[in-house]
Amino acid sequence: TAMRRLAVPDVLDNAPKDDGDRKGNAVNTTIAEALRLLRDRAQQVRTLVALAGPPGAGKSTLAAQLADELAARGIPARIVPMDGFHLDDVILRQTGLLAHKGAPHTYDREGLLVLLQRLRNQSSGDIFYPVFDRASETARAAAGKIGVDDRVIIVEGNYLLLDQEGWSELAALFDLKIMVTAPLEELERRLLERWSGLEADAARAKVEGNDLVNAKLVLSRSLPPDLTITS
Repeated sequence: TAMRRLAVPDVLDNAPKDDGDRKGNAVNTTIAEALRLLRDRAQQVRTLVALAGPPGAGKSTLAAQLADELAARGIPARIVPMDGFHLDDVILRQTGLLAHKGAPHTYDREGLLVLLQRLRNQSSGDIFYPVFDRASETARAAAGKIGVDDRVIIVEGNYLLLDQEGWSELAALFDLKIMVTAPLEELERRLLERWSGLEADAARAKVEGNDLVNAKLVLSRSLPPDLTITS
């Protein structure tokens, strides 16, 4: 996994003992801070959280942890991965973009924007969203549901804070913006591990030719977050 699960007490006051403890305590402290920011607000209104970061940073792991911690405090939370807005492989082949799948221009950004606007403005009825199936490399329409009782919506994806034309307007729709990051060499290691089912040369070509390009874009061109977690 990209990030080990960490216990998050309400008050974090234990001094770190070594480098590992310092890193773990820093992650714990940041999550606890996010929980404090969310707890009171989420009791009143639906709250949107952007969990952005480069591929391999550990966004999915952190999103699940944050949702669990909120639920443990009686605040229903739902995770919405932006991967559901991947353009289908058929379209990517037709446009010659399949090798770049995962780059900003291979997503249905407008569809994601509409969903975020609905989450911001719609106060009644269920809202459905697409879910990406990694086994088949396809998005399943309306496979996820957000109910009126879901108080915190954690939207997870690479480009939620991207400072690029067409993307930068997304950031204004979030109440809390979190960036999850890691050193580039660690991202490279994790991404190579992610593609370990491929031949070594093919995995390295995929990582160096696409994944790391996208990671560098996120690291260099994202808007300032409210909180940063280095995993």
